Amino acid sequence: MSWRTTRASAGERPPQTAVIDLGSNSWRLVVYSYGTEPSGTWWKRSDELYEAVRIGAGLERGDAGPPALTDTAMARGLETLTVFGRFCHANALAAGDVHVFATSAIRDAANSAAFRAQVNTQTGFAVELLSAVQEAHYGYVAAVNSTTLSDGTVLDIGGGSLQLIEVAGRRQGELVSLPFGAVRMTERFLAESDGARCGRPRKRDIQRLRAHVERSLQDIGWLRGRGGRLVATGGAVRNLAAAVQRAQYPTVSGGIDLGVQGFVITAEELQEITAELATMTTARRRAVPGIKPGRADIILAAALTLETVMRVGEFAGMEATEAGLRDGIFLARTILSEDQPLFANVREAGVRNLAIQYESDLPHTEHVARLALQMHASLVDGGLIDTQPGERELLWAAAMLHDVGATISYDDHHKHSRYLILSADLPGFDPRERALIAQIARYHRKGLPKLGEWARLAHTGDEALLGRAAMILRLAEHLERGRDQSVREARLETNGDGVALHLHANGDLTLPRWSVERYGDDEAFARVFGRPLVIG
Repeated sequence: MSWRTTRASAGERPPQTAVIDLGSNSWRLVVYSYGTEPSGTWWKRSDELYEAVRIGAGLERGDAGPPALTDTAMARGLETLTVFGRFCHANALAAGDVHVFATSAIRDAANSAAFRAQVNTQTGFAVELLSAVQEAHYGYVAAVNSTTLSDGTVLDIGGGSLQLIEVAGRRQGELVSLPFGAVRMTERFLAESDGARCGRPRKRDIQRLRAHVERSLQDIGWLRGRGGRLVATGGAVRNLAAAVQRAQYPTVSGGIDLGVQGFVITAEELQEITAELATMTTARRRAVPGIKPGRADIILAAALTLETVMRVGEFAGMEATEAGLRDGIFLARTILSEDQPLFANVREAGVRNLAIQYESDLPHTEHVARLALQMHASLVDGGLIDTQPGERELLWAAAMLHDVGATISYDDHHKHSRYLILSADLPGFDPRERALIAQIARYHRKGLPKLGEWARLAHTGDEALLGRAAMILRLAEHLERGRDQSVREARLETNGDGVALHLHANGDLTLPRWSVERYGDDEAFARVFGRPLVIG
C-alpha cells in the first residue's frame, strides 16, 4: 500500500489548497491536492468551480472619468464569491489554505479598494491584488513548467490584459503588460458592431483594433521580428486551439479528448479561423466546435489581437498550454518556491507525478525504463534502427507509466494504462506524443503494435517508432518479471541473421529467461525488426 492509500483508510485526506482567480472575464476556484512520499512529490487539480463574472464589463464604456467597476458587475462578483465561500466551508478548507487573487480589471478600477473591502466584509475573503509584473510572472511560471520552452516568448491573454514575457535559458527576461484583454478590446472596438449587427463586426472596426494593437507592439523593441517559439496561455488561446484542432481531426479522438496541451496553431491557421470568425454573428460563433458559448462574443477580439502579435513578432506558430495564472501561483507558492519556481525537467516531473498518483511500483518501473533505454541504445549503436527525434523520451515515459492501469485492475491493465495516459495531464508532451506514449504502454504485454485511431496525428515514421518502442518495452518488462532487478544490463546486438539478447546479472536469471522465452512474442519481434530474437 502507498502512503496515500493507508492515510485514506484512516479517514484522512492529503493536503489541499485553493486558488481563487478573479480574472477580468472569468472567475475560478481551483482546488489542488498534493503531498510528498518517499518516491517524490505529487500534485493534481482535484476540483474546480467556474463562473463568467465579467467583472471588467463596462470599464471601457464608462463616462469620461477614470474606469470603474459597475454596480452590476460587482453584484455578480459578490454573488459568485458567496458561492465560492460556501464551497470552501463545505470542503473544510481552512482560511489559510484559500488564496484569492485579482488581476487587470480590478487592479485598474478606480473603485478597486472599495470593492475589495466589500468582498472582505461580506465573504471574509482577503483579495490579493497582483501587479502587472506579478501577473506576467505567474503566467511565465505556468508556461515554463507545463512545456519544454527554454528560449522564446510567453504570451498570456485574459479578459483585461495581455502579457508578453521574454524567456532565455528558461529564465524570465523582459516583460510587458498591455490593456489588450478580450473583454476590453471587444468593448472598445467591437461593441458598436455587436449592437448594430447582432455580433457581425464591421470591417473598419476590425481594422481599428488591429491598428491600435500594432502601434503599441511596434514600440516593444525586443518583440519586433523576434520569431522563435511562442507559448501562449489563457482561455481564448485554449478555445482557438480547440477549434483548429477539431477542424483538423474531427473524429480522431475515439471518444477521448486529448486536450490542447502542446498543440501548435500556425500563423496561417490563426489567420484562417480569425477570418471565419469575423464573418459570423455571435450566435454562429457559439456553434463553432471548440469555442465555448460564453466566449463567443469576445473570441474575435482575442483572435485579432493574437494574430497581430504573431505578425509583429514574426512567429510561425503559437503553442497552447492548458496551464494558467492560477497554476503558476500554486506551483510557485506551494510545490516549488518563489525563488526557484522551475522544475529541473518538466517532462520528468510530469511523468513521475502521474506514476506516483497511480501508485506505481517505482523501483520496478524505473528499472524497466533503465533496461529499455539500454536495449534501445544498443540497437542504435549497432546501426539496427534509425530513431525519431525525442524517441528515447517517449520510450522512457511509456516505461515509467506502463503499469498505471493496474490501479483500475490487473486484468487488461495495459489497456487501462493507455486510457489513463491519454486522459491525464502530462505536461511537456503534445497530443501526438501523449498518444504515442499511451500506445507504447498499451502494447507492452502482447499484440502487434499499431497506431489505430491515432494514425491521423502521426508523423512519418511513427508507426515504426511505436513498433520498436513497444517491443523493447515488452522485453524489458519480461526481464524485470520478478520485480527484483536481477538483470543489471541488457543489450541487443546482431548475431548472424538474428538479434541476440545479452544479459548481465545481479542475481539468478531463471525467471527473466523463462519469461522472455515463453511470452516474448518472437513473431512480433521478427516482424518489427526484420530479424528473429536470439537469447544469448
